[in-house]
Amino acid sequence: MTTDDKTNDPALKSWLVSANQPDCHFPIQNLPFGVFTTAGKPEKRVGVAIGDQILDLSVLEKTWLIPISKDIFSAPDINRFMSLGPKVWAEVRAVVSALLDASSRTLQDDEDLRALALVSQADATLHMPVQVGDYTDFYASKEHATNVGTMFRDPDNALMPNWLHIPIGYNGRASTVVASGTDIHRPLGQIKPPGSDGPIFDACRKLDMELEIAAIVGTSNPMGQPITVDQANEMIFGYVILNDWSARDIQVWEYQPLGPFQAKAFASTISPWVVTRAAMEPFRQAGPVQDPEPLPYLRQKAGYNYNLKLQVTVQPEAAAKATTICKTNFKYMYWSSPQQLAHHAACGCAMRSGDLLGSGTISGQDKDSLGSFLELSWNGQNPMTLDGGESRTFIEDGDTISMTGWCQGDGYRIGFGDATGKILPAVQHPSLKEM
Repeated sequence: MTTDDKTNDPALKSWLVSANQPDCHFPIQNLPFGVFTTAGKPEKRVGVAIGDQILDLSVLEKTWLIPISKDIFSAPDINRFMSLGPKVWAEVRAVVSALLDASSRTLQDDEDLRALALVSQADATLHMPVQVGDYTDFYASKEHATNVGTMFRDPDNALMPNWLHIPIGYNGRASTVVASGTDIHRPLGQIKPPGSDGPIFDACRKLDMELEIAAIVGTSNPMGQPITVDQANEMIFGYVILNDWSARDIQVWEYQPLGPFQAKAFASTISPWVVTRAAMEPFRQAGPVQDPEPLPYLRQKAGYNYNLKLQVTVQPEAAAKATTICKTNFKYMYWSSPQQLAHHAACGCAMRSGDLLGSGTISGQDKDSLGSFLELSWNGQNPMTLDGGESRTFIEDGDTISMTGWCQGDGYRIGFGDATGKILPAVQHPSLKEM
């Protein structure tokens, strides 16, 4: 899909040389938003990634260069900015793009302002970009749902009867959504080992990752007010990579009849840069044909999937390098993010700025396009051999899982950076210390 937005012009170049490299995740066409601190300035503030630098918007908002109320970007998250709506988002994006354009001299020639406003990413610490109010996870990949249904139910009836009619989801836990780089402890919980008459309380033995993309809600809808799919798309500010860590053995024991609980509540990792919907617009495309046709409130007038390449690596603690275990694409999703949001609000649910909607595990049809260890090892039946010779069926202590993705343009890419987490051993439960 094409766009007339000048900020998406493939020919644009920045006066920052690092932003013009073909494999750079943060060219001038991207301009993702994040929150960062530095050693010399520990206050959290909002910035935009450009090349290997961060443009500090809290500095620029104090000048006449950014047409926005003061202190919007001198904040520990981007929620206030997102709540201002698409018109303001577009205005700020256009101004920032113009300031960083190779032909612009305003910031390029102002040595003092440039020294204040540009920060090396290597010298910055990235934080959660949004204050997550509520987190909802969906189950929107037909390939993933079919694989799971085949494993645990009937291969001839892998999809539940409602799956092709409704975006299946559950409410998750916002308090344990963390930024990339946060270490994750292996969760504890009730599990029922094979052949056991009852459950035991122990550390998870089948720890997994789930490769997802999460939509971030920018503007709200009133309680009781449903929205259309097109309105839902306009409400989405941007997207992040999401690793929805999963404890498969805890999940199998607890999920009936009400669905996942502790198996998903212990941690979810997101990439720290929010790639705006505007930056991804040139990569929109139609998703798979939906058959049967959805009910009218879920029908799409346009394609709302994205040609977004994704990959996952695992690196054991003693390994010299990481092994790529998954390469897939967001375009395969059966239910789009706007459909998920429209369905979420259809009952009258009030969505708020900062709400996070996980897509569900993204899997394709090929063996190396499966977005979870559950599928890659077929629930432990087919161990994977990593590049260093190690074998894996699920994630082990010390393993680092890293997810990344990008939309490939003509000579540039719209990248997401990384969503990375290392697994630490479980923390002993206090009651067990007393026994």
